[in-house]
Amino acid sequence: MLLRRCIKTAGQRNILALLGIWLVASACSSSGPARPADARLPQGETAAAESAVAGISPAAQTLFEQAAAVMAAGDLLDAELRFKEFLLQYPGVAAAHVNIAIIHANNGNDDAARASIDQALAADPNFAPALNQLGMLLRRNGKFIEAEAAYLKAVTVSPEYALAHYNLGVLNELYLQRLDIALQHFEHYQELVGGDEQVEKWIADLERRVTANQRTANVAE
Repeated sequence: MLLRRCIKTAGQRNILALLGIWLVASACSSSGPARPADARLPQGETAAAESAVAGISPAAQTLFEQAAAVMAAGDLLDAELRFKEFLLQYPGVAAAHVNIAIIHANNGNDDAARASIDQALAADPNFAPALNQLGMLLRRNGKFIEAEAAYLKAVTVSPEYALAHYNLGVLNELYLQRLDIALQHFEHYQELVGGDEQVEKWIADLERRVTANQRTANVAE
């Protein structure tokens, strides 16, 4: 089951940072609402927060925005070419490397995605979108503890980076079976984003399951 959802922006300043997301949904063994397997971003986290491209010329900013717009429109081949051309002139812009990584991931090329993520982190080791993409790649390859470490670093360096909290909720519930920790991250995600009715249902379901587990543990004692 494929679930599409867009993160609402906090205003025009963030429009390039969160142009849209795909949420790949999967069913879990619980009787509660279905859970997404991860937050996939083929069209656009596009990692273009103003801080990520600060210090470049207005002309370069325009080139970046044009490439991001093409990516958001779904023409990933043209977007990849545009970002690569951009990086020939501005190789230190981590956001452009992340966008190329997102395109490679969407095409199923995890090796190329990892190379682009590594380039982004070489440019900025604390760039939260790159750390989030690294976590998703590791999760897809079954490296759950390493994925958790990447997500946790993302929310450590950028506590208001909602997508990493979302992914930590998914990871802890579906893969690590830590329901209480999953609940905490989904709640934090909801605080940051707000208005996500589906996530609100997941929170309610997790609260019920965590309470049931606590009761069972108390009886066992």
